[in-house]
Amino acid sequence: MKTAIVLGATGLIGQSVTQILAQQPVIEKVVAVTRRPIQYDSEKIVNEVVNFEKLNHYQHIFQGHMLFSCLGTTRKQAGSIAEQRRVDFDYQYQAASLAAYNQVEHYLLVSSSGANANSVSPYLKMKGELEQNIKQLGFKHLSIFQPSLLIGHRPDTRIAETIGNHLLPLICKLPGLHKYRPISGVQVATKMVSVAMSGPPPYETYRLDEIFKS
Repeated sequence: MKTAIVLGATGLIGQSVTQILAQQPVIEKVVAVTRRPIQYDSEKIVNEVVNFEKLNHYQHIFQGHMLFSCLGTTRKQAGSIAEQRRVDFDYQYQAASLAAYNQVEHYLLVSSSGANANSVSPYLKMKGELEQNIKQLGFKHLSIFQPSLLIGHRPDTRIAETIGNHLLPLICKLPGLHKYRPISGVQVATKMVSVAMSGPPPYETYRLDEIFKS
C-alpha cells in the first residue's frame, strides 16, 4: 500500500490526478497539498493546507512513495513573469527538494512541450531550468510530462478560452499542425497515474504523442 502526494491538487491536471489515484487499489493515502481547504469524497484523500511562501515548514507533509507535481499558473494570473516563476519554478523545486530529502522514490512533473533552459521564451526557459534542477535531486524514478496546450474546464474559464477549446482540436487536424494539437487535463492525469502504477524506468520524458497513447 502506497502514499501519493499531489502538489497543485486543485488545478486542471492535479484535481484529476487526485481523483484517479484515490481509485487505485494499491494507493492507501493521497495527500492533496493546497493553499486553501478542499473537501473530498474519498476517505483516502487527506487535504494538507500550506503557505507556499514557507514550504520548508511543511517538510513532514512530503513523505510517501510518489510526488505528482502539477502546480502552475499563467503570467496573466500571476501578474508578471517574476511572479509566475515563483509558482512554476520556486515552489515546485522547494517541494521536490523536501521530497528528495524524505527519500520519496518517484517524482512526476508536469512540464511543457518545448521546455528548454536555453529558450528565449521566459516560460519555456523556466520549465527547462526546473527539469534540469530536478534531475540533480537524485530521485530513484523521475518522470517528466511535456503536454501541449491544455484544455478542459477551469473555474475561471473565459469565453475566449471556451471557444479555443472547441476550435483548436479542429484546426490542428490540418496538415502540418497535428503535432500542436491540444490535450485534456484528464488525458495527462491518466497517463501520469498509469506510469506511476506500472513500474517506471529510472528516467523518462513523455512528450505529446506518448501521452496520447495512454
